[in-house]
Amino acid sequence: MTGLPKYKLKDVIDKDKLEEILKKFSEATGLAAIIADKDGVNITAPSKFTNHCNLVRSTEKGRKYCYISDAKLGRLSLQKGGPATSVCHCELVDLAAPLVVEGQCLGYILCGQVFLKPPDEEKIIRARKRALEFGLDPDLYLKSFLDIEIVPENYIYTAGEMLHIISNYIIELGINRLYQERLLEETRRRSEYENAIKSLELKALQSQVNPHFLFNTLNTAARLAYLENANKTAEIIYSLANLLHYSLRNLDQLVTLKEEISCIKYYLYIQQIRYRDHIKATIQMPDELEKYLIPVMSLQPLIENAIVHGLEKKKEAGSVNVLVYEKNTDIIIEITDDGVGIEEKMIKILKSSNDAINGHTTGLGIHNVDLRIKRYFGPAYGLNIESKLGLGTKVTVRIPKCLER
Repeated sequence: MTGLPKYKLKDVIDKDKLEEILKKFSEATGLAAIIADKDGVNITAPSKFTNHCNLVRSTEKGRKYCYISDAKLGRLSLQKGGPATSVCHCELVDLAAPLVVEGQCLGYILCGQVFLKPPDEEKIIRARKRALEFGLDPDLYLKSFLDIEIVPENYIYTAGEMLHIISNYIIELGINRLYQERLLEETRRRSEYENAIKSLELKALQSQVNPHFLFNTLNTAARLAYLENANKTAEIIYSLANLLHYSLRNLDQLVTLKEEISCIKYYLYIQQIRYRDHIKATIQMPDELEKYLIPVMSLQPLIENAIVHGLEKKKEAGSVNVLVYEKNTDIIIEITDDGVGIEEKMIKILKSSNDAINGHTTGLGIHNVDLRIKRYFGPAYGLNIESKLGLGTKVTVRIPKCLER
């Protein structure tokens, strides 16, 4: 991403997609949420805003103070380097997290509009004074003020942490989209078709963890926060954060098998939380093979394909197994599932990059994995897919014993 021009938040985000995430977040947690630029001005439509905040923002003065308050809290979160809580000008607790892409702060995500404890008499007196200052009916204002929900402090912080992770991921995808559009335009003018395809395919891999999966993960994590203490919720957020961080690495590089296996462990942990006992997974790899190199983000698309095309459609419980072993001068990685299997025509689609995939990221990902392995190591290496309907699928990855990056 180095060398990209500076963008404004509204030029980068997919507004509809981000608003959909905010809506699902609010439905799951009961917290209001919004995206604002660096000046505190709303970029997305408010999600589950309280009657009180809508009332305040209906006045010019109240709306101005809200923007100032949001911008101030956003700057505090930027200085802190992550989520920060504060009391707004109406004495409600809000939380903000900076939206930072490659060191550039594009704005903030804010949520909250809650109390940590019931307002005392002094707060109520100040609330009546604010109503007059905004030109609002004091009784109407006070009623909406006293209707504000009371939540534990750790709950709003945990929810904000989740939204921070998801939103930064969406922002990163927006930057990638702009980058790809400009690169494609330039390469078409120069007729460098092969270079254009290579660059776009590498960038496209950064969206392997698709938004549908993120939505389900967010809802799963939110439900866990309701049902149990923060420990398990922290684990799933931690796994998601590490998975996203890994998936956004520079994809034109090699990593060790140890790093790549760690990535799929994070992914499998989240999926096993989501599906409970419906999906089981095992990973077997001798320690002496951990040092060998593989193109980054080669295995996660294959695991995702096993779950999406194999196990999700299976009524009873299923399993996906990863086996890594050496064969002469090569490393063999077998990813096997006992799912519903794949039809022969679908296998051909998964191996291709044509329009028949209809934008499904797992199909695009499998083709890219095979293509990238061949580009690094030669035509003798890559993927092989075997499947039988009703029995399952095995994807075999062959790479050489490579130690030099």
